[in-house]
Amino acid sequence: MKTADIQLRDPYVLPDPTQRIYYMYGSTDKNIWKEGNGFDVYISRDLIDWEGPYPVFRKPDGFFADVNFWAPEVYYYHGRYIMFATFRRKDNDLLGTAVLSAEQPTGPFSLYSDGPVTPVDWSSLDGTLHIDETDRPWMVFCHEWQQVGDGEICAMRLSPDLTEAASEPVTLFRASEAAWATPFHSPRFPGSGNYVTDGPFLFRTTSGSLLLLWASFVDGRYALGVAKSPTGKLTGPWLQEPEPLYSSDGGHGMVFRTWNGQLMLTVHTPNRTPDERPTFIPVAEDGDSIKVDGMYRTTRMPK
Repeated sequence: MKTADIQLRDPYVLPDPTQRIYYMYGSTDKNIWKEGNGFDVYISRDLIDWEGPYPVFRKPDGFFADVNFWAPEVYYYHGRYIMFATFRRKDNDLLGTAVLSAEQPTGPFSLYSDGPVTPVDWSSLDGTLHIDETDRPWMVFCHEWQQVGDGEICAMRLSPDLTEAASEPVTLFRASEAAWATPFHSPRFPGSGNYVTDGPFLFRTTSGSLLLLWASFVDGRYALGVAKSPTGKLTGPWLQEPEPLYSSDGGHGMVFRTWNGQLMLTVHTPNRTPDERPTFIPVAEDGDSIKVDGMYRTTRMPK
């Protein structure tokens, strides 16, 4: 099947350089806003033609969540394939990111942590892995706007085996700090102070700059922005790009390199079910900047 035939949100690509295969994961339930079934993977050698879907995780009996199975990311870590994925807990109806593992990228994945590792009384989503300059693992995740109003990007250290938190969360930034993000209006959460944070993903350029891709909204359209840590450290401080990197009703993106070295951005667009599809957009880096469609973005320094 072609990329345009795949209904999938929150795309995440794991390249396998040995086999020259791309594994694409994402939120693959037909309606991710309701009952969760599991996650599938699609496999390609050229990002155009795909095989699958192949199931990599299915909800086992007695699982801690029934709805909202979101945003799986898969990493090869210390000899195993690790999946971070978000679920809505049955015990308190809040979102949390849990850790799963498998021996192969095609699964089957099973629960590796004791439920979500994010704070139990927080609504947290879209956890992503970051390994810092001292080789310590962190989970970077969203503290949901529905709980705090102005959505936050947070981080906490994990134990070396990734199965539990090893520090209290720290807030890296809030959505309203980006000049491009506009308030998100929801009938369920009235008010003018709602700003969304979604889908963080960290990327270090070849020059050593640490960038953080994240999603929010611009006048009701889903969009993707970039923040930069001039210190190169996860704890920042973080400066926001003045304009979104992608604003055509798409987001929750990540970047990876193709076999010919091309830096590639993937997002889902449009941001409506059941029409969402993954798309691939060539991206270039230039020191502390990245560009899409030939347009360079530079980081705005504080006044």
